[in-house]
Amino acid sequence: MTKTIRALAIYAALVLLTVVTNGIELKAQTPAASPAPGQCTQENKIAWYTEFRAIFKTDQNKAYDLAKRYLACPSEAGEESVRNYLQNTFVAVIDKARRTPRVTELVYDKKDFTKAFELGRQVLADEPDNVKVLMDLAYAGYLAATSKVETFTPDALVYAKKAIQLIQAGGVPESWVPYTNKDEALSYLNSTIGQLTIQKNPSEALPYLLKAAQFEGKLKKQPVTYGFIGDAYQSGPYDKLYGDYKAKFEGKDESPESKLALENINQVIDRIIDAYARAVSLSGTDAANQATKKAWMDALTNWYKFRHNQSDAGLTDLIASVMAKPLPPEPTPLTTLPAAPPATSTTPANGGANPTGSTGAAPQKSTPAPSAVTTTTKSATNPAETATTKTAVKPKAKNNHRRH
Repeated sequence: MTKTIRALAIYAALVLLTVVTNGIELKAQTPAASPAPGQCTQENKIAWYTEFRAIFKTDQNKAYDLAKRYLACPSEAGEESVRNYLQNTFVAVIDKARRTPRVTELVYDKKDFTKAFELGRQVLADEPDNVKVLMDLAYAGYLAATSKVETFTPDALVYAKKAIQLIQAGGVPESWVPYTNKDEALSYLNSTIGQLTIQKNPSEALPYLLKAAQFEGKLKKQPVTYGFIGDAYQSGPYDKLYGDYKAKFEGKDESPESKLALENINQVIDRIIDAYARAVSLSGTDAANQATKKAWMDALTNWYKFRHNQSDAGLTDLIASVMAKPLPPEPTPLTTLPAAPPATSTTPANGGANPTGSTGAAPQKSTPAPSAVTTTTKSATNPAETATTKTAVKPKAKNNHRRH
């Protein structure tokens, strides 16, 4: 037996030491079965290794099982070279190649996020630009957060941002699954960052949510995508501008500076109106969307009437036509007052029908005065106080990633 083992060791030193993995499917498989009691005979070990030699380049999954079976047997003197070859040159390489699909399995099939992150971090330590693992861990962090587990959120945000950076630079994962293509992956990654960020920093989340809605794919057609955008505008830029307005101008006479501040607030309100109009428009008659559709519609009506002298004229037309228009970007802060419209006009330019605020129309006599905007009581003139968006409208985050 010793002579045979030595012969096998010499052969092992002569065979190709690099495992060829390209083009061979390496799935995250269950561990190879250990030899049954009594199977670790000299004859069996020779047979296993002989078969391994014949197939290790063409059937690596079976070769892996044979190698693991051999290695599970007690070591004998003289077979050190064979065991070293099987373990370090073959099994270790296969184990490394199988880590990425194993991460995918832990995330999507087993929902074991703790193990997914443990293994994923090992992969990324060796392969920091592994796009597939970065995408999978980003989604794992999102799924965990929807179950109120935020332990993985910081890492998930880092991984999502790096995945976006690599993909945009030409990086391609081993597979786009569970997404259908590059654009959908980028859409979901941006949405993941937005949703994991919106509660603590809605202004930071907003650009990612807007980006998610710009890629062709599922999210662009889901109402909740725009519900989140409306929420982010309201809890982020609007609350900031409104708070600044109150601090600087409450109880003071109107001035060019206060008018300019009001114009910048109105730009954001127009974006809120646009976002909720899209959410309502896409909700349609789907029963699953009706609860959130009503909340979005209530908020939309409140904001719209605030900007249109307590009138909802034109709102139905806006809802019907809004998806035909490009999603407006974040407004550029105004530094000078827009030119005033003709004196005969009693409403904003274009009858206030442009939800994007691109006309930059100055507030008219029919627009609530600054004193009304700054009131802290619950009234129809202050959408921030009366809109139900922050409580009733916010849908559960998991709806945004519903798979079909």
